[in-house]
Amino acid sequence: MILIFKYIFPKRYVGLTLWPLIILKDGSLKKDAVLINHERIHLKQQVELLILPFYLLYLMEWLIGLCYYGNFVEAYRNISFEKEAYQKRVEFKLFERTPALAFFKICF
Repeated sequence: MILIFKYIFPKRYVGLTLWPLIILKDGSLKKDAVLINHERIHLKQQVELLILPFYLLYLMEWLIGLCYYGNFVEAYRNISFEKEAYQKRVEFKLFERTPALAFFKICF
């Protein structure tokens, strides 16, 4: 399900995935197939990790990145879940051929 909430996002961000929802900053973004695919990848990641562990690992990676890079954006861009979603966001048949827990390959 896709919801629109334009007031919860910082300037640079336009989408957020909180199982089972995709939340967008603007209704026109529903037509952005690449963004929607990026967020669907996060839904798949969340299911693979049984939802709560996904958020714990995501937060842990971001905090480690924040200490390492000293920058919110760099910490975000170096989260393994984000790397996978950005690398595969244009692969629209991704769900047919991506093995479960594929983001672990990006970690190591």
